[in-house]
Amino acid sequence: MVTCPQCSLQVSEIFPLPIELRQKVKEVDPHFPLEDQICKSCMNALQRQAFGASGILLAQERAKDLKKKKLWQNRVALVRNGHALMKNQLFSEAAVSYEKYLRLVEVVFNCGPGQLTPEMLKESAKTAELTVITGVYWDLIRIYDASEKYSGRQRIAAKQLAKFVSYTPIYGDLVKKAQVFMKSARRPEIIKSFLVASKAQRPRCFIATSAFETPRADEVIALRQFRDKSLKTTSGGRTLVYFYYKISPKAACFLDQQSWLKPAVRAILRFVIKCVRPN
Repeated sequence: MVTCPQCSLQVSEIFPLPIELRQKVKEVDPHFPLEDQICKSCMNALQRQAFGASGILLAQERAKDLKKKKLWQNRVALVRNGHALMKNQLFSEAAVSYEKYLRLVEVVFNCGPGQLTPEMLKESAKTAELTVITGVYWDLIRIYDASEKYSGRQRIAAKQLAKFVSYTPIYGDLVKKAQVFMKSARRPEIIKSFLVASKAQRPRCFIATSAFETPRADEVIALRQFRDKSLKTTSGGRTLVYFYYKISPKAACFLDQQSWLKPAVRAILRFVIKCVRPN
């Protein structure tokens, strides 16, 4: 009797691991530990893993993940190229680069054209990309506005922009730009629809909404009232609100990723409410 080095069981005989089988197992799972000689039972198990349906599916999933990682790495070049083309007023070429970027992100997140949502990026800890996507949609809206045949694409871009801009620190600046652009736009109604939708979808009190996980929590409402009735009535308060909205989207995204912090943040916010609430 000998001991199989793979399973550590006593067996009558062990066999050399075929090179083809070793290579196939490594394709399925590169980190799977393999011995030079194994027993017949381990050999059969490895063959099932390497050549069976489950092994093939696992290999396919790994290949998909690898492809997505490579795609994700390529996105930066597409955005930079789009920005460069915009600066050189090559708008059609910039639109192509931006559209490729958006499609790449949609493929990575397994969704169809125009179906990407901010929540998808928040759940996967890619919140920094929210601002990039927002900038891309804003550029596309202006590019599409130059041609009558792209009104449909412009509407989709405006709808998507309204979803994403709400989660970024550039919300206020972009809204001002949109208000100015609407005066000279070929289709001002689309820009107006974006402004209305972005305001309706904007989650106020970002950190509190994230901490209490609903914009309708009593604590969130109390903080909004304090903002509107107290902070916004003074110059210092308005400055505080301005800078809060600059930093709070990123802070809220971080809080969504680190949910274990939420109980502590809720306790702090309740203490703040107790301090500012009129007796």
